[in-house]
Amino acid sequence: MEKQQFKAESKRLLDLMINSIYTHQEIFLREIISNASDAMDKLAYTALTDDKVGLNRDDFAITITRDEENRTITVSDNGIGMSKAEMEENLGTICKSGSLSFKQEMEKNEDIDIIGQFGVGFYSAFMVASSVTVISKKYGEDTAWKWVSDGADGYTIEETQRDAAGTDIIMTLKEDTEGEDYSKFLEEYELRNLIKRYSDYIRYPIRMEVTKQRQIEEPEEETAEGEEKEYKAPKYESYTEWETLNSMVPLWQRNKKDVTAEEYESFYREKFFDYNKPLCTIHTSAEGSVSFKALLYVPGKAPYDYYSKEFKAGLQLYSSGVMIMEHCEELLPEHFRFVRGIVDTQDLSLNISREMLQHNRQLTIIARNIEKKIKAELKSLMENDREKYEQFFTAFGRQLKYSTVAEYGAHKDATQDLLLFWSHKQGKLITLHEYVEAMAEGQEKIYYVTGEDKNRLAKLPQVETLAKKGYDALLFTEDVDEFIPQYLYTFEEKQFCNASTEDLNLQTEEEMKELENKAEELKGFLTFVKESLGDAVKEVKLSANLGAHPVCMTPEAGMSFEMEKYMKKANPEFAYPVGRILELNADHEAVKAMQAAMTEDPVKAKDYARLLMYQAQLMADLPIEDPYAYTELVCKLMK
Repeated sequence: MEKQQFKAESKRLLDLMINSIYTHQEIFLREIISNASDAMDKLAYTALTDDKVGLNRDDFAITITRDEENRTITVSDNGIGMSKAEMEENLGTICKSGSLSFKQEMEKNEDIDIIGQFGVGFYSAFMVASSVTVISKKYGEDTAWKWVSDGADGYTIEETQRDAAGTDIIMTLKEDTEGEDYSKFLEEYELRNLIKRYSDYIRYPIRMEVTKQRQIEEPEEETAEGEEKEYKAPKYESYTEWETLNSMVPLWQRNKKDVTAEEYESFYREKFFDYNKPLCTIHTSAEGSVSFKALLYVPGKAPYDYYSKEFKAGLQLYSSGVMIMEHCEELLPEHFRFVRGIVDTQDLSLNISREMLQHNRQLTIIARNIEKKIKAELKSLMENDREKYEQFFTAFGRQLKYSTVAEYGAHKDATQDLLLFWSHKQGKLITLHEYVEAMAEGQEKIYYVTGEDKNRLAKLPQVETLAKKGYDALLFTEDVDEFIPQYLYTFEEKQFCNASTEDLNLQTEEEMKELENKAEELKGFLTFVKESLGDAVKEVKLSANLGAHPVCMTPEAGMSFEMEKYMKKANPEFAYPVGRILELNADHEAVKAMQAAMTEDPVKAKDYARLLMYQAQLMADLPIEDPYAYTELVCKLMK
């Protein structure tokens, strides 16, 4: 029998597809099963207008047979089959797809849903097989044909026998090597897992003969009266039976009203291996220029590796029930990378391997639609179940914050409405919108302070001063918080103000004039304090923002103390200390005592200055470089 050559630059192109286009050997089974599904779709469509077919959709099935001795896997279908000419056209020409041609002919019929549009899925078999045999009989014809190839030097076609229409793909596996274990694909467990992973939602049953065990029932032995029965371990025997391995009907294809909360939860646990309940479920679909169905979940807790490089974000992408990608990152924006779920569409332009996506308009439309759905669901959760939303924010709020400042705030419009911060006045987490709504009369800015502990921040002099005025202060306790005002700049036309570093401007013109006069009057005193402290502070000045407190430490313009700490941790090589400004409350008794001591006992006055500086550092949560000097000073002044 004369061997025919592939029509498309045979070996070189075939090697390219086998070794480069496909990245995982295991997808060969997905591709072959998808082709079988296509063949049955075609015959099912033909049956709509041809009564002679004699089959309805319930009669179609895909069968998988293993032969460990001969190292073969056979995938059979009872679909439309191929004629000799179609074998030569579809199998003899690489990148020629019968499914695509069929779809183009029937493209006006909305019910046609063909998976295999790209013409090379069949050749993925050569990743694991040393040779492939295709036996096929075209519906309506009397003759069957056998196509055989080793994937290198072409193929042969000859007449053969097959009872009914359909196709058998017989793959003879390669011999194992030191680096490759092909025999695993003969194992029942491996095939079952591959079908469950990639082809669980193929609409036709995928059947395989599986091994099971049953207990052998043995007659009970008679025993004499009073005699104990001797324990005998039960005996088992193995048997085989045909089992359907796929579920066929995807949950996301069902109507929402027909799916129970328990079914959604069970699907989530099984599919995404999470023992926690999902916080909320989003079951959505879209029709139009791009159609898709999606089943999305917001997890109840962040995975242990969520904030690490090992975490794989992205949604599972299906095309007509066949999984194409396990983690399609393009479908999720970075700020919603915590969402788990599935998107199923027929409208994406996939490349020839069906593993890699082209960046196209359809993908962008789907991703944008999904982003809107997720945000709408989170907004609804915030408004209707605040406790559950705060649970979500505890798990993933940091992600939203980082995304707000990422790429110079490019995504802030998508995230700023979802952020929560601790309100000093209200004593709970609130949104920026809720802060603005509750602003006191005459308040023009959104005030905030930064630190590591909200209880400590609540006692800052500036916060107490704001509280007396009836103004709220947001307590920022995470590293990323301080960056958010820099990228938002305003929210609902209100500017942000760091109460720890910026002038609060709460005084009237008369009060400001009075403070300036007092600073001029105490100019010699302020100079004395600065000289007493030396380089430990950059400036000493009076402040009207201290309320009942004698002193506070503030940074010079440009960077806060929290930013200084962050830079020291993130990039110590380029970190530098921020200039310290010691602010004094001229009306406080401790400051007045230091002022009196300046003339009566200058040495004690210097000690008072150092003591107040240490207190200011402690209040600002700044480290004291020499704690021993501080304790000695306290003891000295107590004597």
